[in-house]
Amino acid sequence: MIGRLRSTVIDCPDPRALAGFYAELLGLPLMEEDSEGNEWVVLGGPPGHQPRLAFQRAPDLRPPDWPDPERPQQLHLDVTVDDIEAAERAVLALGARRLPGEGEGFRVYADPVGHPFCLCWD
Repeated sequence: MIGRLRSTVIDCPDPRALAGFYAELLGLPLMEEDSEGNEWVVLGGPPGHQPRLAFQRAPDLRPPDWPDPERPQQLHLDVTVDDIEAAERAVLALGARRLPGEGEGFRVYADPVGHPFCLCWD
Protein backbone atom coordinates (compact mmCIF):
# COMPACT_ATOMS: atom_id res chain seq x y z
CA MET A 1 0.00 0.00 0.00
CA ILE A 2 1.33 3.43 -0.93
CA GLY A 3 -1.25 5.51 0.90
CA ARG A 4 -4.77 5.73 2.32
CA LEU A 5 -7.69 7.57 0.83
CA ARG A 6 -8.13 10.84 2.71
CA SER A 7 -11.22 12.31 1.01
CA THR A 8 -13.30 12.15 -2.11
CA VAL A 9 -13.51 15.76 -3.33
CA ILE A 10 -16.39 17.14 -5.39
CA ASP A 11 -16.05 20.44 -7.26
CA CYS A 12 -19.10 22.72 -7.10
CA PRO A 13 -20.09 26.40 -7.17
CA ASP A 14 -21.35 26.47 -3.54
CA PRO A 15 -19.55 23.92 -1.32
CA ARG A 16 -21.59 24.59 1.81
CA ALA A 17 -24.91 24.09 -0.01
CA LEU A 18 -23.84 20.87 -1.73
CA ALA A 19 -22.31 19.57 1.52
CA GLY A 20 -25.73 20.12 3.12
CA PHE A 21 -27.35 17.96 0.45
CA TYR A 22 -24.87 15.10 1.02
CA ALA A 23 -25.00 15.49 4.82
CA GLU A 24 -28.75 14.76 4.62
CA LEU A 25 -28.36 12.00 2.01
CA LEU A 26 -25.59 10.11 3.82
CA GLY A 27 -25.98 11.15 7.48
CA LEU A 28 -22.42 12.50 7.64
CA PRO A 29 -21.57 15.32 10.07
CA LEU A 30 -20.06 18.62 8.98
CA MET A 31 -16.40 18.83 10.03
CA GLU A 32 -16.22 22.59 10.58
CA GLU A 33 -12.67 22.38 11.98
CA ASP A 34 -11.50 20.87 8.66
CA SER A 35 -13.50 23.31 6.51
CA GLU A 36 -12.44 26.72 5.19
CA GLY A 37 -15.47 28.99 4.95
CA ASN A 38 -17.30 28.42 1.69
CA GLU A 39 -14.18 27.46 -0.28
CA TRP A 40 -13.65 23.97 1.19
CA VAL A 41 -16.24 22.05 3.24
CA VAL A 42 -15.71 18.58 4.72
CA LEU A 43 -18.20 15.93 5.84
CA GLY A 44 -17.35 12.76 7.74
CA GLY A 45 -14.72 12.11 10.36
CA PRO A 46 -11.10 13.10 10.90
CA PRO A 47 -8.55 12.21 8.18
CA GLY A 48 -8.19 8.46 7.85
CA HIS A 49 -11.76 7.72 8.94
CA GLN A 50 -14.10 6.76 6.13
CA PRO A 51 -16.30 7.85 4.54
CA ARG A 52 -15.10 11.41 4.13
CA LEU A 53 -16.38 13.80 1.45
CA ALA A 54 -15.00 17.25 0.74
CA PHE A 55 -16.50 19.98 -1.44
CA GLN A 56 -14.25 22.47 -3.22
CA ARG A 57 -15.40 25.78 -4.69
CA ALA A 58 -15.32 25.77 -8.50
CA PRO A 59 -17.32 28.82 -9.62
CA ASP A 60 -17.07 28.04 -13.36
CA LEU A 61 -17.94 24.34 -13.09
CA ARG A 62 -19.41 22.73 -16.20
CA PRO A 63 -21.33 19.84 -14.64
CA PRO A 64 -21.63 16.48 -16.35
CA ASP A 65 -24.63 15.97 -18.61
CA TRP A 66 -25.64 12.34 -18.12
CA PRO A 67 -25.53 10.34 -20.36
CA ASP A 68 -23.90 12.73 -22.91
CA PRO A 69 -20.34 11.51 -23.68
CA GLU A 70 -19.29 15.11 -24.49
CA ARG A 71 -19.67 15.94 -20.78
CA PRO A 72 -19.13 12.60 -18.98
CA GLN A 73 -19.91 11.94 -15.34
CA GLN A 74 -16.22 11.91 -14.27
CA LEU A 75 -17.07 10.15 -10.99
CA HIS A 76 -20.18 9.14 -9.13
CA LEU A 77 -21.24 7.80 -5.76
CA ASP A 78 -23.27 4.63 -5.24
CA VAL A 79 -25.51 4.94 -2.17
CA THR A 80 -27.17 1.80 -0.78
CA VAL A 81 -30.76 2.24 0.41
CA ASP A 82 -33.29 -0.08 2.06
CA ASP A 83 -36.41 1.33 0.36
CA ILE A 84 -35.83 2.81 -3.11
CA GLU A 85 -39.22 4.53 -3.30
CA ALA A 86 -38.79 6.30 0.05
CA ALA A 87 -35.17 7.15 -0.77
CA GLU A 88 -36.16 8.59 -4.14
CA ARG A 89 -38.81 10.83 -2.56
CA ALA A 90 -36.26 12.01 0.02
CA VAL A 91 -33.47 12.87 -2.45
CA LEU A 92 -35.90 14.63 -4.80
CA ALA A 93 -37.14 16.71 -1.85
CA LEU A 94 -33.51 17.64 -1.11
CA GLY A 95 -33.06 19.00 -4.64
CA ALA A 96 -31.84 15.97 -6.60
CA ARG A 97 -33.35 15.12 -9.97
CA ARG A 98 -33.87 11.78 -11.67
CA LEU A 99 -31.69 11.08 -14.70
CA PRO A 100 -32.22 8.64 -17.56
CA GLY A 101 -30.88 5.21 -16.84
CA GLU A 102 -31.50 2.50 -14.35
CA GLY A 103 -30.78 -1.16 -14.06
CA GLU A 104 -31.42 -4.11 -11.86
CA GLY A 105 -30.76 -2.71 -8.40
CA PHE A 106 -29.99 0.95 -9.18
CA ARG A 107 -31.44 4.27 -10.35
CA VAL A 108 -29.48 7.32 -11.51
CA TYR A 109 -29.92 10.86 -10.14
CA ALA A 110 -28.13 14.20 -10.20
CA ASP A 111 -27.31 16.16 -7.07
CA PRO A 112 -28.39 19.85 -6.98
CA VAL A 113 -25.25 20.85 -8.94
CA GLY A 114 -25.56 18.11 -11.58
CA HIS A 115 -23.14 15.38 -10.38
CA PRO A 116 -24.63 11.93 -11.03
CA PHE A 117 -25.11 9.45 -8.20
CA CYS A 118 -26.94 6.16 -7.92
CA LEU A 119 -29.36 4.86 -5.34
CA CYS A 120 -28.75 1.10 -5.11
CA TRP A 121 -30.59 -1.73 -3.44
CA ASP A 122 -30.04 -5.47 -3.20
